[in-house]
Amino acid sequence: MNPLLATLGGKLTERWLNLLVLPGALFLAATAVGTTLGQRHWHDADRLRTTLDDLAARPALDRTGTAALVVALLLLTAAAASLAVQFLGGAIERYWLRPGRDRLSRALTARRARRWTRLHAQLEAAVAEIPLRGTGPHGAVLVPPDVQARIEDLTGARDRIALRTPTRPTWYGDRMQAAADRLESAYGVDLATLWPRLWLVLPEPAVRQIQSAHDSFGAAARLAAWAVGYALLACWWWPAALAAAGCAVVARARARDALGALAALVEAAVDVHGRELAERIGLIGADESGLLGHEAGDRMSELFRKAE
Repeated sequence: MNPLLATLGGKLTERWLNLLVLPGALFLAATAVGTTLGQRHWHDADRLRTTLDDLAARPALDRTGTAALVVALLLLTAAAASLAVQFLGGAIERYWLRPGRDRLSRALTARRARRWTRLHAQLEAAVAEIPLRGTGPHGAVLVPPDVQARIEDLTGARDRIALRTPTRPTWYGDRMQAAADRLESAYGVDLATLWPRLWLVLPEPAVRQIQSAHDSFGAAARLAAWAVGYALLACWWWPAALAAAGCAVVARARARDALGALAALVEAAVDVHGRELAERIGLIGADESGLLGHEAGDRMSELFRKAE
C-alpha cells in the first residue's frame, strides 16, 4: 500500500507542478519583470539586475523562515493565477461553442455565411469549367492543372470557414453542428439526446480517445486564456504582447485540430456503436442485420426526448 500511495502522491505532485505551478510561476516572473522595467525601460537589464540585488540584500531574506514563507507565497500565488486561467479557459471554451442567439453572434454568423456562400459560388464556377466529356484513357475526365489547383484552394478556403453553411458564430460551433447534421441525415438521430446514452455503452478505448480530444480542446482554451493574461500585461510592458500573440496563434491551431478530431470521433462512435445502443434498449433485435436505419434513429430520438 505504501508504494502505491507514494506513486499516486508523486503523480499528483507532478500534475500539480505542470498544470498549476509552472505556468503560473512563468506568468508571475514575466509580471515582475514587466512591472519593474515598464514601457520606457523595457530592455534595461541593468535596471532589473539592480532591483534583484537590492531585494536580495534585504536582511529579512536571510532568515530561513522568511525565505520559506516567501517561497510558499509565490507557489500559492502561481497556483491561484493558474486556477484563474483555468476558469477563464472554461469560459472561452463555452464562448467558442456558443449557439449565438445574441445580436453580435447573429451578426458574426451572417458575416461568416456571406463569406462561405461567396466562396462556394466560386467553387461551383470552377467545377463547371471541368470538361464534360472524358479526355483520358477509358473516357476518364482529365481536370486541367490550373482548374484543379483553383478548386483545391477554394475548397480549403471555404472549409476553413465551415464545412456547411454557417449557423454558428464560430468555426468550432459549426464543426460540431456539421457532425450533428450529418448524423441526423444518415441515421435520423438527434445527437444532443443520443450522446449521453451512447457514452454509457462505449468501450474503454473509445472513451479514452474522445476524452483525450476533449482535454486537448480544453488545454487549447486555457492557452488562449494565458494569451489574455499576457495581453493585459502588455499594457505595462509591451514585450508581453509577443507572448500573447504566440499563445493565441498556438491556441487557435491546437483548438481547431482538437475539435476536428473530437467531432470525427463523435461521428465514428455513432457509426460504430449506434446500432448497439438501439439493441440495448430493444428497438432492434440482435438477430437483425444491416445498419442503423432512419426509423430506429427517429424512435431513439423520440424515446430519449421523453416527449419533451
